[in-house]
Amino acid sequence: MKKQFAVIGLGRFGGSLVEEFHYLGVDVLAVDRDEEKVERYSKFATHAVQANAINENTLKELGIKNMDHVIVSFGHDIETSILTTLFLKELGVNQVWVKASNIYHQRVLEKIGADRVIHPERDMAKRIAHHVISEKIIDYIELSKDHSIVEIVCSEKLHQRTLQDLDVRAKFGCNIIGIQRGEDIIISPVADERIYKNDILIVIGENRDLHRFEVQGV
Repeated sequence: MKKQFAVIGLGRFGGSLVEEFHYLGVDVLAVDRDEEKVERYSKFATHAVQANAINENTLKELGIKNMDHVIVSFGHDIETSILTTLFLKELGVNQVWVKASNIYHQRVLEKIGADRVIHPERDMAKRIAHHVISEKIIDYIELSKDHSIVEIVCSEKLHQRTLQDLDVRAKFGCNIIGIQRGEDIIISPVADERIYKNDILIVIGENRDLHRFEVQGV
């Protein structure tokens, strides 16, 4: 059964999410109190509704509690963001992800049960910074304050060596969880899997270990 998604708040971030869900073939309900925004994204959403998200009865009527995943994306309207998140969790929505404006907003969202708090600008800034300072790192995803996933492109140094030869876990304390080779992705590669120049290693671990691997291992 296909999962159902909803995006509440159709600003730049929320609207972009609706578009991306559309291109991925995902059913998405788009909600905003601004008629113009609803009209703009109606061609991308499975359903687009003009509604006030801080009205609990309205959320019930929209069938929000049947959604698998709801993303709350208001700009700087922190009060609306908090109240909407609270109502969604009280309705029993399994996964509620919320865009936060600042650290204080984040703390409140975490206290009322938001399953994940998103800082789009900060997260993108970190990804760009890691990409800019390294010729090897092509993507960076922060998992927590201390742990991340990075995509590192292989150099001539690793060409035709096996994962067993590299022994990344023992030497650097991180793990290679996948290898992208052209259009193919090898998930959980085995120890005798060979690596070739320009393969992309998907590596998970503590930030300091990932940095050591990037500098010394690749």
